[in-house]
Amino acid sequence: MVTLLAFVGAIALLVVFHELGHYWVARRCEVKVLRFSVGFGRVIYRKRFANSPTEWVISAIPLGGYVKMVDEREDEVAPEDLQYAFNRKPVLQRMAIVVAGPVANFLLAIVLYWAMFVHGVPGLKPMLGDIPPGSSAEIAQLQSGDIILRINDETVPSWQDLRWRLLDLSLKQAEVRIEAQNSSGSSKLLNLDLSNLEARDLDGDFMDKLGLHLYQPVVLPVIGKLSEGDVAQRSGLEMGDRILGANGLPINLWSEFVDMVRKHPGQTLQLEIKRGESMLTIELVPQSVDESGIMVGKIGAAPLINSAQWQSMMVEVNYNPVEALAHSMRKTWETSVITLKMLAKMVMGEVSVKNLSGPITIADYAGQSAAMGIAAYLGFLALISISLGVLNLLPIPLLDGGHLLYYVVELAKGSPVSEQAWQFGQKIGIALLGTLMVFAIYNDVHRLVSG
Repeated sequence: MVTLLAFVGAIALLVVFHELGHYWVARRCEVKVLRFSVGFGRVIYRKRFANSPTEWVISAIPLGGYVKMVDEREDEVAPEDLQYAFNRKPVLQRMAIVVAGPVANFLLAIVLYWAMFVHGVPGLKPMLGDIPPGSSAEIAQLQSGDIILRINDETVPSWQDLRWRLLDLSLKQAEVRIEAQNSSGSSKLLNLDLSNLEARDLDGDFMDKLGLHLYQPVVLPVIGKLSEGDVAQRSGLEMGDRILGANGLPINLWSEFVDMVRKHPGQTLQLEIKRGESMLTIELVPQSVDESGIMVGKIGAAPLINSAQWQSMMVEVNYNPVEALAHSMRKTWETSVITLKMLAKMVMGEVSVKNLSGPITIADYAGQSAAMGIAAYLGFLALISISLGVLNLLPIPLLDGGHLLYYVVELAKGSPVSEQAWQFGQKIGIALLGTLMVFAIYNDVHRLVSG
């Protein structure tokens, strides 16, 4: 129910703001709006206010919405309404009406990020764990326990911000300047080389490729949680069990146990267990799971966590209202740019289309972020709002960006695009959007099946 309500609430908010952008500017340009719909398909609720020509409706399929205006290209228009027809307005006014929807999404993202930054964003300290030999991090002379303070003179308050900044910069430049603080409190300036990152690394954990891992407090191999009906529970493991060894190899850390399980998908593992004062031997076969084309093992168990240790790693990033506004505007701009760059790399085949997500994944993330708290949910809403704004500005017929393209051509040639060209473009737009939707839904189902 949390996932369903969070998803429906997200779609409703984003669609309403997008369509309100179109509606508000259309009314400013004296265009008559016949219907404002949240959703598509059969109307399940309608309302018309006194002295208003607009019918406000909720439709059955909650995956979008539309604003229907008086337009001679769609229906016959009464003579008295011709002056209010969309197609008879100057081209610049039509462009303003079309672009107003995506702009409304960007403005909504700014407001959401502002609220998130004022409220406070929980995160993890940007503290480095083990540095792999030969990695870019080691070459830059970063060390385990270092806390990243700044990247290119910009403050990095959390691990999430560190990851975001490096993702953005990896698309722009080959080297970044890092200010870090070591365990003794001394600061140092270093240069981190990003040139070994390839486009396909952005599909996965590019931080791992750089040798940057989040510091994690020592987690002992003690079972703290079991998934109902999963491999670990069915095999007889219980909460509180300490894993001493697996297939004759000693296990001292939870990460070692995870590594052993992942390397044995569908293969028998013999575990040496300490339960209270008793020593036991348990056999289990990890479930095979596809992770980005690689089969790994999983058993459905989580470790016993020392909450005090992890709490010491937490930070909360917040700003006063004025600073929050500046940060929210910058965050919206940077997210928009990164989204466009990633889309461009998908088109060029440099980044996998596996990064496309459809309604199932969006619903899943909506539920997860809502369960994490208001700040996480606001961040999720802002990200989806930006994605919706960017997507609608793409020069694809049927989308707002496609209409803008027609109007730019009209400005250049001094007359509207021909009816034949318009209809041909619509067919191309349907084909492109249909293909994108097929990929997105396939990715959703694949993620769902593979876990």
